[in-house]
Amino acid sequence: MRMLRHGSCRRAGADSRAGQFRLATHERGSVLIIVLWVSFGLVSLAIYFANSSSLELRAADNRLASIQAEQAIAGAARYVSNVLANTSTPGVPPTSASFATEAVSVGDAMFWIIGQPLDEEDDLTVTFGLVDESSKLNLNTATAAMLDKLPRMTPELAAAVLDWRDSNSELREGGAEEETYARLNPPYRCKNAPFESITELRLVYGFTYDILYDEDANMNAVLDQNENDEDVALPADNHDGVLNRGVLAYVTVHSREPNTRTNGQPKVNVSTVDTQALQQLLQEVGIETARAQAILRPFQAAGGAASPSPPGGSTNRPPVIPGAATTGTTNGSLIEFFFNSGMTEQEFALVEGDLTVSTNTIVEGLVNVNTATETVLACIPGIGVENAGALVAQRAQDTAAAASLVWVTQVLARSNAIQAGPFITGRSYVYSADIAAVGRLGRGYQRAQFVFDTTEGGAKIRQRQDLTHLGWALGQEVRRDLEARREER
Repeated sequence: MRMLRHGSCRRAGADSRAGQFRLATHERGSVLIIVLWVSFGLVSLAIYFANSSSLELRAADNRLASIQAEQAIAGAARYVSNVLANTSTPGVPPTSASFATEAVSVGDAMFWIIGQPLDEEDDLTVTFGLVDESSKLNLNTATAAMLDKLPRMTPELAAAVLDWRDSNSELREGGAEEETYARLNPPYRCKNAPFESITELRLVYGFTYDILYDEDANMNAVLDQNENDEDVALPADNHDGVLNRGVLAYVTVHSREPNTRTNGQPKVNVSTVDTQALQQLLQEVGIETARAQAILRPFQAAGGAASPSPPGGSTNRPPVIPGAATTGTTNGSLIEFFFNSGMTEQEFALVEGDLTVSTNTIVEGLVNVNTATETVLACIPGIGVENAGALVAQRAQDTAAAASLVWVTQVLARSNAIQAGPFITGRSYVYSADIAAVGRLGRGYQRAQFVFDTTEGGAKIRQRQDLTHLGWALGQEVRRDLEARREER
């Protein structure tokens, strides 16, 4: 009996110790699990804060790159202003070879000046350089017939443009005035005043995104991948491998030129020839007396005298001249004066910059035949689609005529040239610089467009527009180059 109790005690002690061991083992397991969970939490927190710090560092780096790009654009604007202010020949656009336009370094940043190709079939690579605003149609001076010839335009849209810019509320056929805009949701007023920027076209009745931009959604004159993929990505396109540009690519509100000579004196008005002033000018440029008298003779015979205000002189654009030559008593354009004077192209080039047919201080809206694209030239009366291509071909061959306009008489018939004369010029004084830039490591992309006006001397910035929201505009080649530079670092 005593032995039985002793055995029971031993078993009870063993069971107690086993229970204590199991309890201790369970407690140690619980502690391990808690330690593991705590460790997991700490590691998660460490990873979270590491990622957060990494993201903040990346954001700070991107912000720094963005600031560098912004400063590069500001520096590029000052650079362009200096280039234009020091152009050797006023009115003649500087060539891209005369100043840097591609991948120009500014510290860790770089900038590019995106241009516009004169050959509109060259739409696969980015063109770099300044854009001549006189190479476009001016929304404030172009006629309805001229506007109607632009891509995607209609007679109704052209009429709506004229109704928007005129000072009255008279409704043109197919146009839009107060009543039309009052029916919109939300309603707004018809401006009845000149355009201040081309983006105002978004407000003109009938204009849509497709009409304004067409396939060139980022307005870089290049057929980017998303602009040639049908409906895969915006914008909508026809996937034909050719870039179709919208109306905004061909219009401006900034084309203007001074009506003064380089010495600050008024130009010689040849609308009705002031023979005395013209004779003095011919002498100044070195034309011999006998030859000068021969040039003046047709106008002296017609009774030329001091020039009164020309017809339509109160407007910014010379009056439209019918397509036939005049008798020589008046000249509606410099082209017509050239024909009536009997001057050679070389003689005319000596005085062209000092002649005018307007009494205004500033002449607006003339199209530079030396820089306009075929699409714009086709809109000009007397040129049209039938002659625009021939003019572009002749211009490409005769590069020496870059500062003149009379070379068009080699292509156009006399009547056509006289008809086109009131709308064209051979000089330019306002330019736009579409500047794109990146900061360190090719990041922080920024883009802005500046309009520079040299009509009053120097180069004044008339407008700045941020275009960053339009997306990447430098093409795939520049993107690959930047990626290669990043990998090298």
